[in-house]
Amino acid sequence: MKNILLIGGSYGIGFQVAKELQNDYNIFIASRTNQKLNELKVTHLEFDAYKDDIESLDLPETIDGLVYCPGTINLKPFKMLSAEAFEKDIQKNFISLVNVLKGLLPKLQNSDQASLVFYSTIAVQTGMPFHTSVAAAKGAIEGFAKSLAAEYAPKIRVNVIAPSLTDTPLAEKLLNNEKKKEKMSERHPLKRVGRDEDLAYMTSFLLSDKSSWITGQVFGVDGGLSSLNLN
Repeated sequence: MKNILLIGGSYGIGFQVAKELQNDYNIFIASRTNQKLNELKVTHLEFDAYKDDIESLDLPETIDGLVYCPGTINLKPFKMLSAEAFEKDIQKNFISLVNVLKGLLPKLQNSDQASLVFYSTIAVQTGMPFHTSVAAAKGAIEGFAKSLAAEYAPKIRVNVIAPSLTDTPLAEKLLNNEKKKEKMSERHPLKRVGRDEDLAYMTSFLLSDKSSWITGQVFGVDGGLSSLNLN
């Protein structure tokens, strides 16, 4: 079986990805907590992506797939965001990803063709108020992923999923009552917000051999919000 490493995965999208993949791959989850992971057939390794060294973990010599889950949703007016807030978001969303990838590169290169999946936001493509910080951080991921895909093709494939608002613990403040959920659902052409399963299905596809001719792409999994105007 191929070895898939999830950075983060004890809840939300990462947990759903692990649940989707567990019967077809050897799944390793490197995360700060292991809540609910005893429900899954996975190997958990305690790891904080923001400060720990990935090379210290007991991982297989070959990693065939990497999913990087940690991120932030920092939605504030630009005038209320300090330069330090931008630095923090870029550090957590992008620089920590770079550090992890630097440490894993030899193991990824041992694979016949490794697949990397990162997460962005539709706010990179579609300008949205109050998204300046998160869009800047996730925009760095998109540019990085395309360049990385070009540099390491055909040995490593790199793709990005750009979701709209998804009902996960990270978005809890934005969807913490039915009125908010209804309002957010109405904004989307498909009339609902995302579910963690929606992103897990796309992630599973991008990790699989079914997507072996796909690299350097950013996929909007967003209920049609980034490309359809029904007004």
